[in-house]
Amino acid sequence: MIQISDSAQAHFRKLIEREATPGIGVRLAAVQPGTPRADVRLEFAAPNELQGDEWAIDCEGFTLWLDAPSAPFLDGARIDYEARATGGQLQIRAPKIKGEAPPESASLVERVRWLIESEINPQLAQHRGHVSLQEVTAEGVVVLRFGGGCHGCGMVDVTLKNGIERTLKDKVPGVTAVRDATDHDTGTAPYMPRGAG
Repeated sequence: MIQISDSAQAHFRKLIEREATPGIGVRLAAVQPGTPRADVRLEFAAPNELQGDEWAIDCEGFTLWLDAPSAPFLDGARIDYEARATGGQLQIRAPKIKGEAPPESASLVERVRWLIESEINPQLAQHRGHVSLQEVTAEGVVVLRFGGGCHGCGMVDVTLKNGIERTLKDKVPGVTAVRDATDHDTGTAPYMPRGAG
């Protein structure tokens, strides 16, 4: 489950004492779990602020409330506090928060979707773009739609062939080709307008 170091527990106790609210604890939740944007939210919670389905983790002098839907993503998490001369730093390591790659036995669609969300879209986001999976055909052809800065971008063909298709074919056995189903003439904010360059 979750490990909370003695130094982190001592840090939380000090903060809780300052709050001076009876029964207050600490609530831990995963935000956007299972995605590349996943993060951890840690906040004080009084008993009347709880949802009722949280998991209670008894600590020395307080309770850590774990958001129930977040539990699988925070399994194995470690919370630590490192005291420093200039103050301290709370560290939360949650190795499963961004999800886990599907096994080889998972469907082709699941494996393609995972790679798009975990690797391809974070790269496209650097240019305000993203791609969504429309379908995977029985022949292993992945059909995508581009959005954001990629919708109407003059470099989308290069991105598709040299980036996305190469990545999917290399990392997802069974992918035979990648096709673009986007009407790029309707793009309103391309990263690089067509005809530029």
